[in-house]
Amino acid sequence: MLPCRGKGDGREKGDILLCRKPACRPLVSTPVAFYNEGMSTTSKSPKAVLLAAQAVAAEAIPAYAHRFSPKSYTQHQVFACLVLKAFLKTDYRGVTALLADCPDLRATIGLRRTPHYTTLQKAAKRLLASEATTPLLDATVRRFLARRRRVGLAAADATGFETRHVSPYFLRRAGRDGKRTQRYTRFPKLDILSSCRDHLILAACVGQGPRPDVTNFGKLVRAAARRVRLSRVAADAGYDSEANHELARDELGIRTAIPPTRGRPSANLPTGKYRRQMKQRFPRRMYRQRWQAETVFSSMKRRQGSAVSGRSYWSRCRDLWLAVLTHNIMLERQAC
Repeated sequence: MLPCRGKGDGREKGDILLCRKPACRPLVSTPVAFYNEGMSTTSKSPKAVLLAAQAVAAEAIPAYAHRFSPKSYTQHQVFACLVLKAFLKTDYRGVTALLADCPDLRATIGLRRTPHYTTLQKAAKRLLASEATTPLLDATVRRFLARRRRVGLAAADATGFETRHVSPYFLRRAGRDGKRTQRYTRFPKLDILSSCRDHLILAACVGQGPRPDVTNFGKLVRAAARRVRLSRVAADAGYDSEANHELARDELGIRTAIPPTRGRPSANLPTGKYRRQMKQRFPRRMYRQRWQAETVFSSMKRRQGSAVSGRSYWSRCRDLWLAVLTHNIMLERQAC
């Protein structure tokens, strides 16, 4: 960094200046690498994803579910096959057919023979249950962050997934007026809390919508605080409540930025302490990064699909958990 010496001092383009004079501000230019520091990309290699998924499973779960199990495949190998299924946007039969045709993929994780598709389906019921995904998500966070445990800013948001693959063009042409759209009474819903720096999912809640977002804020923040040292959280107005502010600020020591717009519109200030602060001095600069959570959803739906294949409530929840784990496993830290 160079100190400012006025105009015409031989500065090069890209120098970061320390002067705050109005005349010098237009000359300040920050290198692009300064903004891209710590960002991540998603892997495009099936072998790399298989190896990463096997390493995550080896850290989180035992090799066999029971000491008297057949021991034909380890849980680490089966979990890697499930992640490959989500990575390739296929079903159980499709991933087993691919493994049968590609001996190199089997050799990557040490499979001597291809598992039957029902083996993967039964393993998904066991490995992707809500209580079983906690150690797996912990392992993905530890693997990506390595020694770093501090997350400066995280964003919370929710999205819905489709339950069937329907063309938007068909939906527009389905009605006589040409404006008919698909209406959902129930749909799979995913709430996440992700790091704004590298798009790593720190916590997630799966369920069925439509339902309010505000009830899941405490679950997300508590789970994320157990995994990392979280400093700030930005969330949209769906998570607005005085109880959520008190939980994050008073109990966990996390600053929050949530617009206080829930409830009936009124000219009066909110009665709660923290919601009143949000109304009077809203941290707009911190809240601007909340859109990073939308980028996470966009990446998940583009790479893994916007529809889940499950037909029951629990199978759809397992599909959402697999999508979250696959997203974290696919992440690769970009060299600065």
